[in-house]
Amino acid sequence: MKRLENKVAIVTGGARGIGKATAKLFSEQGAAIAIWDLLESEGEKLTAEINSNGGKAIFYKVDVTSYDSTELAAKKVKEDFGTIDILINNAGITSDATLQKMTPEQWKKVIDVNLTGVFNCTKAVSQFMIEKLYGRIVNTSSVVGLYGNFGQTNYVATKSGIIGMTKVWARELGRKGITVNTVAPGFIATEMIESVPEKVITMLKEKTPLGRLGNPIDIANAYLFLSSDEASFVNGITLSVDGGLIL
Repeated sequence: MKRLENKVAIVTGGARGIGKATAKLFSEQGAAIAIWDLLESEGEKLTAEINSNGGKAIFYKVDVTSYDSTELAAKKVKEDFGTIDILINNAGITSDATLQKMTPEQWKKVIDVNLTGVFNCTKAVSQFMIEKLYGRIVNTSSVVGLYGNFGQTNYVATKSGIIGMTKVWARELGRKGITVNTVAPGFIATEMIESVPEKVITMLKEKTPLGRLGNPIDIANAYLFLSSDEASFVNGITLSVDGGLIL
């Protein structure tokens, strides 16, 4: 039996990168997929790919910074699929600068997507999980949320905040049959790091005991475990998936 047989999963930021790998993996493991993203063309293309391979997926254009948008989308997913079992809060952005150079606009933009967005999605979706006393919520932090990083005040604040929110929600929702956990990726080979200078990438590989960047599937596999019944007694943790970078 597939590990997510007959489950319905929402993947935010699901049109590319880690979200795309997650949507495809979850589909292969039996889940129906609701892809939430603003990237309509890429989202529709991925939806078509999953459906052509025998899975079931629907794309929803969702602005996670808007509670109204997430609430409407959650209701639509419930109507389209009949239930919601899994929420993967994967959507995130960066806008890096040192403290003195970071603008208030940069600060707010990252906070709105990475932190408020996770709040919006979880609040909108969790009500349907509470109704049936079952759910798996997986948030996305980062290795820098645990240890900080030069030039990322806004990003680190959001990723540290997610760890705190996860612990609160694990306490609040656990009695409702809902687990809430966090994955903290290291440096992953996605579009997000394409602007990072090659010398920095080389340095990161050298600092990582496994000698490479992570791949999107490495994080998708962690999401899969925490979303499965195998993790039914795992609640409130932060799982680092970083190749040993923080050792």
